[in-house]
Amino acid sequence: MGKYIPTIGIETHVQLATRSKLFCGCSNDAREAAHNTLVCPVCMGFPGTLPVLNREAMRLAVRAGLALNGQIAEVTSFDRKNYFYPDLPKGYQITQMDQPIVGAGYVEFPLGDGAVKVGITRAHMEEDAGKLTHPNGVDYSLVDLNRTGTPLMEVVSEPDMHTATEAKAYAQEIHNLMRYAGVSDADLYHGNMRFDVNVSVAPEGQRGTRTETKNLNSFRAVERAVEYEIKRQSELLDKGEKIAQETRGWDEAKGKTFSQRSKADAHDYRYFPEPDLPPVVVTSEAELVAGKDLMTPSLVRQKLSELGLSGASLDVLVNDPATAMGYLDDVANRVYRDKASEELIARTLEQDVTLRQTYATLTPAAKTALADLAAATVAKTISGSVFKQALPDLVAGEDVSKYLAQSQISDQGSLEKIATGVIEANQKIVADYKAGNERALQALVGQVMKASKGQANPAMVSDILKQKLDNHA
Repeated sequence: MGKYIPTIGIETHVQLATRSKLFCGCSNDAREAAHNTLVCPVCMGFPGTLPVLNREAMRLAVRAGLALNGQIAEVTSFDRKNYFYPDLPKGYQITQMDQPIVGAGYVEFPLGDGAVKVGITRAHMEEDAGKLTHPNGVDYSLVDLNRTGTPLMEVVSEPDMHTATEAKAYAQEIHNLMRYAGVSDADLYHGNMRFDVNVSVAPEGQRGTRTETKNLNSFRAVERAVEYEIKRQSELLDKGEKIAQETRGWDEAKGKTFSQRSKADAHDYRYFPEPDLPPVVVTSEAELVAGKDLMTPSLVRQKLSELGLSGASLDVLVNDPATAMGYLDDVANRVYRDKASEELIARTLEQDVTLRQTYATLTPAAKTALADLAAATVAKTISGSVFKQALPDLVAGEDVSKYLAQSQISDQGSLEKIATGVIEANQKIVADYKAGNERALQALVGQVMKASKGQANPAMVSDILKQKLDNHA
């Protein structure tokens, strides 16, 4: 790792997928709403208003905790975190300090040829603040309070990561975990999940001074911000300078972090118990039953691996929970008739973005038609190109029986005749092949497939062409 050892921890803010905010009845979906329209006296902090805890948010928080292998509290309580900022109308945030809903847990995920295990310190519930906008060329800022009071789950990791690659993979796994658990839409673009990255560097055996880079909304931003902070802090230490404990922002265009304000310690926020919310007993059967049908990325990886999937096919499906779980349900219900058909569909879901995006919404009739196409392709009664041609019509809900009628040409004599014509018409490609360019053979196969309108058996075509070319060198 070089002269200094980086230490990385990540705080992840997860927006819980409730219909209303954490302490009032305002809508929890501010994505397309006009500024300052999803507000009420409670979330705007008007005097005399009182918060009422959202029960569904509690249930989702328990479910998130179980997905994190966390200890669910028997009793949880809320606290006030006091600070003054223009997007915080009450002058304090209702959060959890002394009795968070989720205690210690861990996240484990594959990376390279091994696995990484990152401890979870805690996960607590809290309300979000509003959003500040700073228009260019003017001397004022604008505040939108639509997100004020949005229910969040803040997942605090242990400082167990030491590379930017690990930090990125951890962020991706948390993203998957929350989606599989069904607790959040985890829409990074609209801020449903945000990452605050804490980084420090120091000589081995020593403790560094951490900086916190806030509100990162992509996995690539997490990776780049960590890389930049490691480099920046290392260069400062090389010069004999000290690292300032501070909150930093991320400039995506410049690929740099920048100083925002000094980083406060916990005592600076003057935490004290929230007087308007009593402690909550969590361990009722109604709350804990929320985890009994819990699916996690690790379970999905295991099930897909048992089906013989690996590499890109496995990763693409794991990162798409709706498709992965729909596919596994179909495999369990024997929608596809053999393992070869299951593997063909998995590879197709990896490669065909449109099918992957619509797979979870296909009708039973469309799934049956897809199974028919897969079985015919595996049996070589239709070609792979015909199978691919049928997919757009299948997704559009059209009848694909016409494709099943396009029997693959496997007659030796017919294929030899087409191959001879292709060889005569493509002497340059033939010359390239004879000069040792093996890829030229595939170009000729492609020409035969084109001449046969995609109905030729590609394996037979390849053998016939190779035989003809090698025997007439």
